[in-house]
Amino acid sequence: MDILRPVLERMGIRMSVKDTVTKDFMADSRVFADVFNQLIYEGNQVIQPEKLHPLDSVVASVPYGADGAEIPTQRLRDGLKYLTAMEDDSAVYLLLGVENQTEVHYAMPVRDMLYDALQYAAQVEKAARSHKEARKAKDTEELAKNPNSGEYLSGFYKEDRLIPVITLVVYFGVAEWDGPRSLHEMLTVTDRKILSFVSDYKLNLIAPAHMTDEEMDRFTTNLREVLLFIKYSKDKAKLNDMLNHDERFRTLDRKAAAVIRTVTGSKIEMYEEEEDVDVCQAIQEMMDDAKMAGREEGILNERTAMAMRMLGRGKYSYEEISELSRLTVEEVQALDEKRKNQ
Repeated sequence: MDILRPVLERMGIRMSVKDTVTKDFMADSRVFADVFNQLIYEGNQVIQPEKLHPLDSVVASVPYGADGAEIPTQRLRDGLKYLTAMEDDSAVYLLLGVENQTEVHYAMPVRDMLYDALQYAAQVEKAARSHKEARKAKDTEELAKNPNSGEYLSGFYKEDRLIPVITLVVYFGVAEWDGPRSLHEMLTVTDRKILSFVSDYKLNLIAPAHMTDEEMDRFTTNLREVLLFIKYSKDKAKLNDMLNHDERFRTLDRKAAAVIRTVTGSKIEMYEEEEDVDVCQAIQEMMDDAKMAGREEGILNERTAMAMRMLGRGKYSYEEISELSRLTVEEVQALDEKRKNQ
């Protein structure tokens, strides 16, 4: 990703560290399946990771322009996979897309709607190309008789069907998602009569601040621990209690730990030789370090106060004050200069 970042930035696509770690985490098919099982099946393990196949996340399409003019369009998606499953002895296909957000995006319904529309347009374009190639090999009798038929003009045949596209936004922010959750919420018009003629687009959203602990318990991967930690990262008492009693935080995947550390700013130490990270131990060590630093700061404050009192009396040399306060002579001299300048 470090190699690709300059290229992406020249394309107008900037990837922050948060974007990189969340995208890397969600690329895992186990996590990907986990989040869609939560969204669609309330946590039941219907979508299997081995049935997911990665797709090129660059969505490219050529919508139909005036007089056949081509209009190239391109967007970069965070994650896109297609699902193959069996239903009544028939293959069922789905296109599943994930958009990772660490900040609220106030135009997200339009952005996701564009992604989905591009996916459908790409499918129509692919069908049209396929039919055109088939006609080159051998014109069908029907099209030969009626070259101006709707099928010939659109390139999309009556029997053709599109693969459903589901886009999900996973919000890794601590605060609540206060952005719009549908296209209608973004419109200036509130008249229901008018809105009934404007197609809406609903945002599919996973956001820790809006989920109960019971809902998060449906996750089977470390996505549960990531979202729980984010949700309670500002509630130190709750976070400490959770870390002390939840054993699943003791074997956290490195990628999950990286998301927690990057998104919340927690100083979790991770070592190269470790595949799993014990977040409980890492946080405890961090707290112990903070306590030690606090004690050392308290001792330093006491020594400084003693030196200032002795300097105020004007009876002691820098060396005598240094010996009694255990500060260096240079530190005592600096304190005296500061005292005189006040």
